[in-house]
Amino acid sequence: MKVIEAPSPNFDDRSLPITMIVLHYTGMQDGESAIARLRDPAAKVSSHYVVAEDGTILRLVEEEMRAWHAGASHWRDVDDVNSASIGIEIVNPGHEFGYRPFPDEQVDAVIRLVHDIKDRYEITRGNIVGHSDVAPARKRDPGELFPWGRLARLRLALPRPTKNLVDPMWSQSGFLLALERFGYDVSDAMAAIMAFQRRFRPELIDGEIDAECRMILLALLLPKPQGDD
Repeated sequence: MKVIEAPSPNFDDRSLPITMIVLHYTGMQDGESAIARLRDPAAKVSSHYVVAEDGTILRLVEEEMRAWHAGASHWRDVDDVNSASIGIEIVNPGHEFGYRPFPDEQVDAVIRLVHDIKDRYEITRGNIVGHSDVAPARKRDPGELFPWGRLARLRLALPRPTKNLVDPMWSQSGFLLALERFGYDVSDAMAAIMAFQRRFRPELIDGEIDAECRMILLALLLPKPQGDD
């Protein structure tokens, strides 16, 4: 796997071991502008890697250092997600500039990179997440067009459960309690529900808790979620 060095000055020391991978989209009009911003000292943002649309991988920050990609965020018992994670920016204009599907060459490169990082740090599937998962009130990336299913089939992300689904008939408060247990910050309930849908039921992102959402979440909380075979 070829990686091009493109150092960014935007990093500091970690205070936690690496236990997560966070996937983003760049959300700018083109990759060149996004990379320039991630390397601009005044911007105070960065990531460990950037994956271009043609599959080129750039390393901006060494893995042992803390890149500034997640911002104010939370996942499971981690509040300093930057300290605990490797951040991967995937070039895509995002929802503001003409969101579009991710090219196969780009996704293939993301898969190779995630596989390598996951194996080296023994990261669990449940800790390979999107920016919207860790910051639901602020972010929508990498978004509903990102092919999480391709990663899940390679055991590089949790699958969307499809087998033996049962509706637990939770109330809204019960669903939010389960969603918090799964890992989400639910202080903004609507945002958390939509982030969950964007990740695990992307064809309908309406913020409404329905039977399908309840069944998917219950299955994800079980020891071995099944689906996306």
